[in-house]
Amino acid sequence: MQYREAFKIAIRALKINKGRSLLTILGIVIGIAAVLVVMSAGNSIQKFIFAEMDSFGSDLVQTETKVPSTKHASSANATAMVQGVVITSLKLTDKEAILKLPNIKKNYAAFIGQEILSWDNKIKSSMVMAASAEMLDIDALDIDTGRFFTEEEDNSLDRVVVLGSKMKEKLFGQSEAVGQNLKIRKTNFKVIGVTKPAGGSLFFDRDQIVYIPIQTGQKLLWGIDHVSMIASQMEDPSKDAETVADINALLRERHDITDPDKDDFAVASMDDAKDLINTIFGGVQLLLIALAGISLVVGGVGIMNIMYVSVSERTFEIGLRKALGAKYKDIMQQFLTEAVVVTFLGGLVGVIVGIILNYLVFILADSKGFTWELSLPFSALFTSLSFAVILGIIFGLFPAQKAATLEPINALRQE
Repeated sequence: MQYREAFKIAIRALKINKGRSLLTILGIVIGIAAVLVVMSAGNSIQKFIFAEMDSFGSDLVQTETKVPSTKHASSANATAMVQGVVITSLKLTDKEAILKLPNIKKNYAAFIGQEILSWDNKIKSSMVMAASAEMLDIDALDIDTGRFFTEEEDNSLDRVVVLGSKMKEKLFGQSEAVGQNLKIRKTNFKVIGVTKPAGGSLFFDRDQIVYIPIQTGQKLLWGIDHVSMIASQMEDPSKDAETVADINALLRERHDITDPDKDDFAVASMDDAKDLINTIFGGVQLLLIALAGISLVVGGVGIMNIMYVSVSERTFEIGLRKALGAKYKDIMQQFLTEAVVVTFLGGLVGVIVGIILNYLVFILADSKGFTWELSLPFSALFTSLSFAVILGIIFGLFPAQKAATLEPINALRQE
């Protein structure tokens, strides 16, 4: 039997039982659309995060405090919050020591806390970032009005503050903020600058943050002498691995650490961070695809059941074909083609539905202000359609074998 003839018979069989065919195809549509959305959305989220990381610069090395025996600073921070542990070993003197390393051009230290700001009977909660003056150059903060604080103001413990654009709007509205005095806790600070709108970045909104000099924050606001992170800018980004190793060696010596498992800090370049994100996203995507695959398997079982029903209903037809000379492979080809046509049509509709859903996700992300790239990799389309065809072959195989092994005499008697 020619493939064209088998295809025509498959289409005719689908038309005869339209309702049943549509319900069978629906299971495949849902599974394929889910796989496509997971692969595409995951790819878009990954590109979004990488773009946000690149906005900070690819030449940065980040040093953060961490609980000893934990692998990464992020997991360390979570552990510290649960256990009430505060790591106080990272100091401003560590920042100065790192600055003397060969490949370090400049760096800044910072500490972030949640505080209450007040002005003219308005009270707002905000992230307060105490940082070195060098932050302006390294993080490329854009000042809208006024200026950023200087190293001299930091050393003098001057009570000056730079507001994020949204925080300025919340406190001062359309009024001029520069030159005004506001309170952080109960301490008066003079507003010397307002940043330009920068938008959300990764997991926080930079426009909601206010900035004060690091030593002012340490001594006048929090009463501490440590920092939570040090961001260092490299002269040559291609030497990031060597630079990370140099910082690790330096801080272990300064903190009297001989066992790397007992590090109270974590050092990572942007490439290290991207590798970690790739690993995390790879695992999450595999899990989500596996979950979506379950619906495909359920759809495949539905196809098998329908094909068995089809074989039972067309037993006489099968017997007649075999009596007229149809061979085992002809019957196998007929019913396998029918199963593949069903799954391929389901896959095709699923791809279309998946594309529409991805576009809706893109519109939603764009409306929320995210720089979202509509990503639909060819590999996702190819994988979806290929999986649909393979599904048709696998779940159509046993019903096709049952049809092909029927004895013509017994089949003809079924009428």
